[in-house]
Amino acid sequence: MNSLFTGLLVFAGIFCAALLAMRLRAFLPERHQSPETKDTVKVAMALVGTMTALLLGLMVASAKSTYDAQKASVITTAANLVMLDRMLAHYGPEADPSRESLRGAVGRMVTQIWPESPGHAAQLDPNASRADVVFDAIEALVPQNDPQKAVKALSLNSAIALGQTRWLLFEQSGHSIAVPLLGIVIAWLALLFFSFGLFAPANGTAVAALMVSALSVAGAIFLILELDQPFDGLIHIPSAPMHSALNNLGK
Repeated sequence: MNSLFTGLLVFAGIFCAALLAMRLRAFLPERHQSPETKDTVKVAMALVGTMTALLLGLMVASAKSTYDAQKASVITTAANLVMLDRMLAHYGPEADPSRESLRGAVGRMVTQIWPESPGHAAQLDPNASRADVVFDAIEALVPQNDPQKAVKALSLNSAIALGQTRWLLFEQSGHSIAVPLLGIVIAWLALLFFSFGLFAPANGTAVAALMVSALSVAGAIFLILELDQPFDGLIHIPSAPMHSALNNLGK
């Protein structure tokens, strides 16, 4: 889902709803524009506005939770990768091939999740980075003493934990914002702005106020969708932790 296109579409839709209501007001009979009618519409739209605000709050919380969870997983993965490399360094020179495999797998993972070309989407499939070779390389180590046995066991556990975290990132890569829910919120927003335009004065100040309000609401939808796709778009999880980990591997 293109968040920028969706945000612009929401802005155009709700702002046009307000302008349409301004034009339709000229065709309303006089009895439909009485103070009592206006008060009734205001009360009804206040209820719709409250429900819309609640749903928008839930959507923001859900998107922010998804973003924070993915970001925490990336930082944890970066730290665990450096620790795994340090453990293999303590094993001895025999573990150098395992460390090289680890560095290669991390390099592929960084390139796939944060591609250099702006037009390419992030690839979170763990199979693409061929990280299994790291586990196989550690498993192939033959300890010669008790310290090496301990390091091998810890390294295998760490490699398994890293694999689980990577698969968790992949499984959480889906959108947390349901499309029907988003559609309902946009429809309610259009209804609200239609009611605003129905009784708003037809002058430049009122139109400008409605335009700024529509732009603000569309911006909120844009931010929600951006947070809901942490590895793509303008607001994405930075690659700095993984690049820092990659630079420290093998040292």
